[in-house]
Amino acid sequence: MQEVNLKRRAFLSKSCAGFGLAALGNLMGASDYRHHAAKAKRVIFLYQAGGPSHLETFDSKPKLAAMHGKPMPDSFTKGQQIAQLQGKPLICYGPQQNFARFGKSGQEICELFPKIGSVADDICIVKSMWTEQINHDPAHTIMNTGSIITGRPSMGSWIAYGLGAETEDLPGFVVMMSSGRGGQNQPIAARQWSAGMLPSKFQGVKFNSVGDPVLYVRNPPGVTRDMQKDSIDAVNRLNQKTYAAIEDPEIQTRIAQYEMAFRMQSSVPDLVDMSKEPTNVMEMYGAKPGDGSFASNCLLARRLAQRGVRFIQLYHRDWDHHGGVKDGIAAKSQEVDQATAALITDLKQRGMLDDTLVVWGGEFGRTPMSQGGDGRDHHIKGFSYFMAGGGIKPGVTYGATDDLGYAAVENPVSVHDFHATMLHLLGVNHLRMTVKYQGLDVRLTGVSGEVVKGILA
Repeated sequence: MQEVNLKRRAFLSKSCAGFGLAALGNLMGASDYRHHAAKAKRVIFLYQAGGPSHLETFDSKPKLAAMHGKPMPDSFTKGQQIAQLQGKPLICYGPQQNFARFGKSGQEICELFPKIGSVADDICIVKSMWTEQINHDPAHTIMNTGSIITGRPSMGSWIAYGLGAETEDLPGFVVMMSSGRGGQNQPIAARQWSAGMLPSKFQGVKFNSVGDPVLYVRNPPGVTRDMQKDSIDAVNRLNQKTYAAIEDPEIQTRIAQYEMAFRMQSSVPDLVDMSKEPTNVMEMYGAKPGDGSFASNCLLARRLAQRGVRFIQLYHRDWDHHGGVKDGIAAKSQEVDQATAALITDLKQRGMLDDTLVVWGGEFGRTPMSQGGDGRDHHIKGFSYFMAGGGIKPGVTYGATDDLGYAAVENPVSVHDFHATMLHLLGVNHLRMTVKYQGLDVRLTGVSGEVVKGILA
């Protein structure tokens, strides 16, 4: 009777979460959602959290410079959503840094980013991104999960679930975080890399940037590897008996994660041992292992990619320049310019850029109007991203904002379009990778999204 009651409770629990989870096939292994030939095998997402100003990075606006200090025309802003400037005079605030043309492609990039400029012929700058949410947390949520509803799977989880990893010794989805100076240090919630209604095996695993990347990765004194293996085997046998009784798929996740943790005790120390990295590579990145910097995380991202991790996401914070945008962007450029270019160059030299999609961008942009001082507010109508490798057309600029950098007016690219394109490059049709949840077919791209064919190689 007890076993029947346990199974009944498990059935009801799964029913509340959605009957569809029972029909996902082997819940602990990735499903094969590759629908066509893939150009990319993996993604490295250099996520600039806080909202980088497109007007001081990748979107030069001479007309805005000419209108600096003048009222923003009502035709641009009337009836529009503006985060913290409602009811205030809207004054044009010209670009605070100079731009130059780089590479044979002649792409316009802020002069503060000469290293990224050195790889201009390898990147595609999208100047027409737009999003739906104007405050940080919901903007992060939609950029990461395709939805403003918290608890939906992140893009890394979708990809790990749909394609799996090319390694058994590391997670399929790894997250790292770094901070710097020059802006407000906004928090990033762990639910941004949640697996949502997917098995929790596919959630992102956060690696620490300082100290051991994973807590308790080393055995305590007196505990050998064989002893640890015996303990894990015993725990897993107990979990298997429980699963046989109640058939809760999360128990299978628990078993898989214990085994993964055991394997990581061997793989992670080797992963973070930079002693074999040549001096010239360390200098190229500007990396000092263990310092928790964006540069060191970029180098570790390359090593993770080499070892078969499917989705690697680096959050670099402090881009929220409500004040001091000129000096703030100058500070941020020193933190990210060299390492970003080094990662692209390093991947290319190793023959990995062709099948690695590198993405650089944040949750939104900044207003072309000031906040009555020397900063910019949150902005959703138009901002910039760039991508490289993995089937992306190199050395091109795609889309455009209007003359003042307010709204995407040429080839607008929504968050759903971006996700659809990323999945397409990985060999996945975004319309067909769905999960039945609470009676709905849930997908990363929600109810919209088109592949941006103009940026495909």
